[in-house]
Amino acid sequence: MKAPVHIAVLGATGAVGVEVLKTLERRNFPVRKLTLLASERSVGKKMKFKGQDVTVEQVNPESFKGVDVAIFSAGATRSREFAPHAIKAGCVVVDNSSAFRMDADIPLVVPEVNPGDIKKHKGLIANPNCSAAILAVPLWPLHQAAKINRIVVSTYQAASGAGARAMAELENQSRDILDGKPAKKEILPHQIAFNVFSHNARIQENGYNEEENKMVEETRKMFHEPKLAICPTCVRVPVYRAHTESVVIETERKLTAAEARKVLLKAPGVKVVDDREKNYFPMPIDATNLLEVLVGRIREDDTAQNGLALFISGDQLLKGAAWNAVQIAEMLLEK
Repeated sequence: MKAPVHIAVLGATGAVGVEVLKTLERRNFPVRKLTLLASERSVGKKMKFKGQDVTVEQVNPESFKGVDVAIFSAGATRSREFAPHAIKAGCVVVDNSSAFRMDADIPLVVPEVNPGDIKKHKGLIANPNCSAAILAVPLWPLHQAAKINRIVVSTYQAASGAGARAMAELENQSRDILDGKPAKKEILPHQIAFNVFSHNARIQENGYNEEENKMVEETRKMFHEPKLAICPTCVRVPVYRAHTESVVIETERKLTAAEARKVLLKAPGVKVVDDREKNYFPMPIDATNLLEVLVGRIREDDTAQNGLALFISGDQLLKGAAWNAVQIAEMLLEK
């Protein structure tokens, strides 16, 4: 594929779609033509790209004629409906939804982890779950250095993970509570302002919720380690943007904290924030708008033979979605 290209963004008016546009501009992506697609209620809306107004169009099966790359961020139902039409039109789809991630024939890619899988695509490449993507970036270089046998991870997931309306709900609830008014719950099942609760995904038969099972299955697929032991607990917290994760790993060979720090300092997509003297470590407020995943609290776990503990934070809307998708698109241009 040669630049410049005709690129389409499905779900352009949503939280991730907005970030896709910002990221394309931030990266100076070689856009020859930009098509913005959304549902009927957003048709006619004007969105800015490189100082120009672009009008949002209603998506239909014919929307992808002449499009080189389409980034889908409109949910699994829309992806299943329109991806076949896009592929038939000769377009390569980078899909942010859960629709195709675990399809054996569709690559699931974090470019810092498994870029080689991109070449296996047959017109569609899946973007992983946001928590899995943020987890994978710093753990992959450690896995290469010492082979990870087990991961225990607890997430602190921002409202942004549930979309733009959930972000607005956090803001509105906070204002209402501070004004002495009751918090209105419309998007999330529990009060998100000044509260913490188990992730709102559906609990499945194994006792884990959908978000937790996604972290397990998708990390195994990206690492090409189908038996990798992973125990996740996903939690929603009253943070506007960026997910944070507390991680403990057990490795095949001993990896000291100093060795791990050296590995992570050289790792692509990672920024080490590990200042013990100032007690300064990764925080979502610092991870917001960053393309890198922040990593700190690097320490050895004395309760395990080869244990290592980490604290990481990454922008859910960027590395967890928009930036990862644009990275994949950039790699398609290099072919």
